[in-house]
Amino acid sequence: MWMAVDAMSGDYGIAPVVQGAVASVREFAAHVILVGDTKALENELIRQNYKGENIRIEHATDVITMHEAPAMAVRQKKNSSVCVAAKLVKEGKAMGFFSPGNTGATMAAALQHIGRIEGVKRPAIATPIPREDGLATVLLDSGANVDCKSEYLVQFAIMGEIYSREIMGVINPKIGLISNGEEDTKGNELTQSTIHKLRKLPYDFVGNVEGRDLFGTGKPVHVVVCDGFIGNIMLKTMEGLVKTIFSSLKKSINASAFAQGGAILMKPAFLAVKNRMDYATYGGAPLLGIDGVTIIGHGSSSSKAVQNAIRVGLEFGQRNVINRIAESIKRFS
Repeated sequence: MWMAVDAMSGDYGIAPVVQGAVASVREFAAHVILVGDTKALENELIRQNYKGENIRIEHATDVITMHEAPAMAVRQKKNSSVCVAAKLVKEGKAMGFFSPGNTGATMAAALQHIGRIEGVKRPAIATPIPREDGLATVLLDSGANVDCKSEYLVQFAIMGEIYSREIMGVINPKIGLISNGEEDTKGNELTQSTIHKLRKLPYDFVGNVEGRDLFGTGKPVHVVVCDGFIGNIMLKTMEGLVKTIFSSLKKSINASAFAQGGAILMKPAFLAVKNRMDYATYGGAPLLGIDGVTIIGHGSSSSKAVQNAIRVGLEFGQRNVINRIAESIKRFS
């Protein structure tokens, strides 16, 4: 199985993308199609001393930047790296694709060139949130759909349950609906109309959950469902909080010689926490509901993130996740 990788759209150029692709080949014998400027990619592969048949190059002449309007850019730049990567999936030349570029453009390219799974009303971005116990809570939708209907959230729960079980390895994922309180009477019109439909699914639905439950410290939950407006705000808030905590901790340590000495002793613990919170462990967020594997990466994706995005994409193919989602959508919604 081949995984296509948009090598041109990341914030830091092609080097970390190519390095991640090479690492994926060496670590787990992945097959990767690097999409972008052929000459630049060939030179980078030489620089990284790679010679082999597990990496191919597909030429693309354009790049969609972070600041372009996604839908218009996808229509106008048909030979952009993200569009070419999506086309490879549509043509059956790749099982899936990964892009660390413009999220909206990745979604638009996937929808235009691959399309939705039959019966899926809206695709959803499923973002893994690190938990206290070392696992991850799947938050969806985290930005694809700012306005939702209850039937969309039901489908998000179905897709999230399969992702948590097949990729995250949770045997019986518990599903929760984000609200402003655990009681069934809490929430807005959307959550009120959704909660009773979720109870009819043959899954372990635990009812309403609150934001604090995402981290495994409150009500047990592995999949958290909400509309993309709420989900994206929660995600960006968490990212900002983590940066603030680590930045404040660093300043406090540097301000005191005594604290610096203690920090040396605490270094293994600090590194363990940092690694647990590192987005690169999960590679990216899958766009669930597309009829082909689509992994959305952070613009600043490191080589480790690229490597893990490729790994997760291949796991989707190996575990037949797309077909499992199609079957469950047809059966339960």
